[in-house]
Amino acid sequence: MRAVIQRVKHANVKVENEVIGDIKNGLVVLLGITHEDTEADINALVQKLIHLRIFEDEENKLNNSLVDIQGKILSISQFTLYADVRKGRRPSFINAAKPKYAETLYELFNDQLRKENINVETGTFGAMMEVELVNDGPVTIILETKDGKIVELA
Repeated sequence: MRAVIQRVKHANVKVENEVIGDIKNGLVVLLGITHEDTEADINALVQKLIHLRIFEDEENKLNNSLVDIQGKILSISQFTLYADVRKGRRPSFINAAKPKYAETLYELFNDQLRKENINVETGTFGAMMEVELVNDGPVTIILETKDGKIVELA
């Protein structure tokens, strides 16, 4: 599982010109799912994500987490995070999970966040979406899981 996380002041997602998700002060999470991902990967990612200290405290130091600031998440499924562009000019998405499996894990990811009392807004799985955001900082972090653990990106 791969997530691109952006700290935002404001973000929204539109489908067919209609805003279906809107947040202020939180994180946009672009989530890519591969066929090897499991519920353990979701649990590891959720715990790391909500407790990452990437929000400023009163001394402008990165000491607060999403939980601490009672921030929100705009969660967007994005299979293109598993694009393989090593050969040719057209990306291969063979490493991305099949849609039915990916949607199941994506919904489970969002449900796990809600169980942690995180306010989650979402896009529509599989739809063409427009994501608009004001990146705060900017702070952008990439997280990846494998076998239920956060791994270092090569």
